[in-house]
Amino acid sequence: MNLKKQIWSVLLLFAALGQVYADEGMWVLKELNKQNLARMKELGFTPTYEQLYSETDPCVANAVVIFGGGCTGITVSQEGLIFTNHHCGYGAIQQLSSVEHDYLKDGFISQSKEEELPVPGLTVKYLRQTIDVSERINSAISKIDDEYKRLMAADSIGNVLCDSIGVDEFKQASVIPFYSDNKYYLIVYNVFRDVRMVFAPPSSVGKFGGDTDNWMWPRHTGDFSIFRVYANANNEPAEYSKDNKPYSPKYVAEVSLQGYQDKDFAMTIGFPGSTSRYLCSWGVQQRIEDENVPRIEVRGIKQEIWKKAMSESDAVRIKYASKYAGSSNYWKNSIGMNKGLARLGVIARKQEQEQAFAAWVNQDPQRKAKYGEVLDLLKEGYTSANEYQRALVYLLESLERGTEIVGLARMVNSFDAAGSTDEERQIFLEDRIKPFFKDYEPTLDQQVLAAMMQIAKERIPAQYLPDEFAKIDKKYKGDYKKYAADLFKKTKLLSYDNIVKLISDPKKNAKLKKDPAFSLSLSSFVALIELRQKMNDSSDKISKGERLYLAGLMEMYPDKTFYSDANFTMRASYGSIGGYRPYDAAWYDYYTTEKGILEKQDPTNDEFWVQEEILDLVRSRDFGQYANKNGDLQLCFLTNNDITGGNSGSPIFDKNARLIGLAFDGNWEAMSGDIAFEPELQRCIGVDIRYVLFMIDKWGKCPRLIQELKLVK
Repeated sequence: MNLKKQIWSVLLLFAALGQVYADEGMWVLKELNKQNLARMKELGFTPTYEQLYSETDPCVANAVVIFGGGCTGITVSQEGLIFTNHHCGYGAIQQLSSVEHDYLKDGFISQSKEEELPVPGLTVKYLRQTIDVSERINSAISKIDDEYKRLMAADSIGNVLCDSIGVDEFKQASVIPFYSDNKYYLIVYNVFRDVRMVFAPPSSVGKFGGDTDNWMWPRHTGDFSIFRVYANANNEPAEYSKDNKPYSPKYVAEVSLQGYQDKDFAMTIGFPGSTSRYLCSWGVQQRIEDENVPRIEVRGIKQEIWKKAMSESDAVRIKYASKYAGSSNYWKNSIGMNKGLARLGVIARKQEQEQAFAAWVNQDPQRKAKYGEVLDLLKEGYTSANEYQRALVYLLESLERGTEIVGLARMVNSFDAAGSTDEERQIFLEDRIKPFFKDYEPTLDQQVLAAMMQIAKERIPAQYLPDEFAKIDKKYKGDYKKYAADLFKKTKLLSYDNIVKLISDPKKNAKLKKDPAFSLSLSSFVALIELRQKMNDSSDKISKGERLYLAGLMEMYPDKTFYSDANFTMRASYGSIGGYRPYDAAWYDYYTTEKGILEKQDPTNDEFWVQEEILDLVRSRDFGQYANKNGDLQLCFLTNNDITGGNSGSPIFDKNARLIGLAFDGNWEAMSGDIAFEPELQRCIGVDIRYVLFMIDKWGKCPRLIQELKLVK
């Protein structure tokens, strides 16, 4: 094949690979265009764009919220009722649980507003404004050649813009880069700080299937929980007060009992966290080898230690349930991502895209001047940083995130004891230290520390290890179990009262630097900073390369509709309900029923154990208005909506923008989806809203909540 034919074949392949499928994309609602809206209408969507999204009038998007620090929720009543996932509310459920009141195991039902439980630290955020500030920023930084200085300038301008609107604890603002730093939006939220737990099913429902079923289909998980937002007398955000009233929202989502059929329209609106759809081949390779592999190994070791201890003690199980779930979720995601990227040949596909880009650039001198260095920047940036990145992830996963005592030492030392007031000290103790000790088991952390020290020693090259390792190896001869036992024996940080004294007495605070936990924490932190400094030059090359690469792709295909990677801002994804073929000779249907609970339930397996009262309820088949036409209760269903982490709890809407479910997971076969969307494989797993209502009504016997909803039968 001659060169000309080679170039055209690569360009045609890129056009096919780069085509934005009509149902692919996490779209900023402000950016939905005629093509998007026409496709949505073709799929069956009936509301107008203004009914979906408006910056002046009440609209569907007004009902969608950021729940906590990394999930989505949907407002379903005029009294501030929020539906989200069980795993999104899991931290709050765990926080309020005890051995005497085990809401994780038994669930929680409030039969009146007076019984609803405040959740300290939990917030709900309503989007207030989305303002395009691209021209303001880009015009000021366009002539800055140094990428680091360019980013810093953009950040400084963003801070000025945020300050100009007057932020406080109830109004949050930030300038967020989109399209690889080619566009910028100022995003403003109202922050509600009085959020109360209203209803939670037991974990036998909310986490049915546990780690085994996580990221898998078919699913039979009732992954939901219910909270309420409270406001002051003026319906404004406020700190908790017994005098606060339920929040009256701008818009309330209607809840449908009509169900859905194969190929029906489906739409999610939520806050997807992060995707890397335009990542280059060298970036994909780094993600596989130097991020996911270390994470999988280290978390696997830690989780095995945790799980054994949790199985032996209810008290430990409650303390570590949320920690384990958070660690395991991303651990399994990393495993699935690596398998998916390999199976689908994503690196080879990315390389073909890069060849097509290079051919396009080389066709024109002006393009070469503008984009000629892009691929070299990306290659050099990633390959020069691989060794540092791998060591960095091992250090983060083993010591910085793996061992709690290191985090505690960092937290105590970072507090300015000498320069703080009595009130500031008390807030620090109440908000940071007390919650830590509530969910901490020192004897368990000692086991974890020994294991984490061992894996760090084995996997991190000697020149990147924290200096403390040399001292430890000299004194303890590489016996990390002995070292961990000694550290936990000598540290003064294992007592709340001791920490009170440390931050209250300057003389005792000065002794903190001699504490072995502090010494390890400081040494680890210094090693982390040094690794990041070694990566500075590579990071600048990557940042510049990615910015120019995406700008070039958009110029290369001016008729294509591009969407920005997810960055935890509000996005819509539209598509259809439907099953999929996971592998040869197999087909997965698009919904599951209560029969799966009876088939899977296993009293000898804690992941599939279900209370007899719930099994009896299912066996009775008294599903009432929540049943489908066949009399079955549908539990979970599939759509091809494009989602990722952060979308958990996102409402799934039907063609009339009525709530039919809550997104809670993706499927195992498409774990590579954060990097490469696979339209034939990628599926969003949602819990059917009728299953949610059935549990509220029939199990919870809580008609007051059903009566609050705008039901459409």
